[in-house]
Amino acid sequence: MSARALTLSTTASDLISLTKPRLSLLVLITAAGGMYLAPGPLGPVRALVTLLATAGTVGAANAFNCYLERHSDQFMARTRNRPLPAGRMDPATALWFGLSLSAVSLPALVLGANLLTGVLGLIALLSYVLAYTPLKARTSAAMLVGAIPGALPPLMGWTAVTDAVDAGGFALFAIMFLWQMPHFIAIALFRKEEYAAAGLKSVPLERGDESSRAQVVLYLVALVPMTLLPFQLHIAGTWYLAAAVVLGLGFLGLGAWGFFKHLGKPWARQTFLFSLVYLTGLFAALTLDRVPRG
Repeated sequence: MSARALTLSTTASDLISLTKPRLSLLVLITAAGGMYLAPGPLGPVRALVTLLATAGTVGAANAFNCYLERHSDQFMARTRNRPLPAGRMDPATALWFGLSLSAVSLPALVLGANLLTGVLGLIALLSYVLAYTPLKARTSAAMLVGAIPGALPPLMGWTAVTDAVDAGGFALFAIMFLWQMPHFIAIALFRKEEYAAAGLKSVPLERGDESSRAQVVLYLVALVPMTLLPFQLHIAGTWYLAAAVVLGLGFLGLGAWGFFKHLGKPWARQTFLFSLVYLTGLFAALTLDRVPRG
């Protein structure tokens, strides 16, 4: 491979990494889930355009985030090798990449889905970049703000089909919103020193480990009954209900074990990993036991 080809390959790889592909994949899966669960038809072309535009919008938000956090990213092991903190990319390139993705993806959302979905995409982009990202260095409440764009993709998938924010779409939004709380508190617990070195606020740094473990339990207490809504709203059937109860009680039990036993980083890492298993299992059950619509 020539030096020029190698350089182009590295640049392309770095641009893709700005979009945080693993996070973007999770967003795409939840958006596709919302689209599949919503009542009504959506043609394959419109569905594909909507998903690609959603991916582009999320990728743009992540690129802007990498640009804004390029200095603090140097102090965290999981981020210091990103293109900007590692010095492999000019910050202006990342900024223009984010702007270009936004300029293409947001209009595509409107054209592929509808105006409502495009507006939700814009809200997700702006709240993530202009609210959540700068607030991370000021207050642990940034987690609540950041959970809004994180919870919007399944609602966007739903509105792409229904062109309305109704009870079903709200239920998916609420589940994703509440799920993020124990997920991100767990990360902040086992990466507490890295957050401190980067100058980022978190619940463990501001409130302490005991309060963090208590908040994990409280959010799980709110999450478990919320996951029953898809059954009550006739979005999914009894197999989903059983899966939601079993997964929810398992998640809540893990959280309570950590709280009552005053457990530390190993428990926090287990909670983080289980949160991923939990979300995967919940959406798999939703998809497999979807109630057919006439």
